[in-house]
Amino acid sequence: QFQLVESGGGLVQPGGSLRLSCAASGFLLDRYAIAWFRLAPGKEREGISCISGSEGSGSDGGTYYADSVKGRFTLSRDNVKSTVYLQMNSLKPDDTAVYYCAPRWGSCPPNYFDSKLFGSWGQGTQVTVSA
Repeated sequence: QFQLVESGGGLVQPGGSLRLSCAASGFLLDRYAIAWFRLAPGKEREGISCISGSEGSGSDGGTYYADSVKGRFTLSRDNVKSTVYLQMNSLKPDDTAVYYCAPRWGSCPPNYFDSKLFGSWGQGTQVTVSA
């Protein structure tokens, strides 16, 4: 079964860190771009980052971040484990949301923040930043 599973969320104090995981099941993740989106109550869905598939799929191999997380969040991938990681540092209360990952073959598109350009999300993982 082709699916992504997000994990790693939790409750953390402002300034703290979390590492989210996006694990692929039923397919190899290496040639897929993976984007992260988040959805907070009362706010619009926000695309926050994207990592392109590994080179060999015509991918540019790049990583991209929204201004709201640039310098605080870092993407990486472990193709052996078919998992993409989102390291989140210096967390703020505004980062509180459910975080989702979604796939797309090859490179991240220029408008990676548009969820319509990606495949199905997983079930999401809740991140709560609060004192």
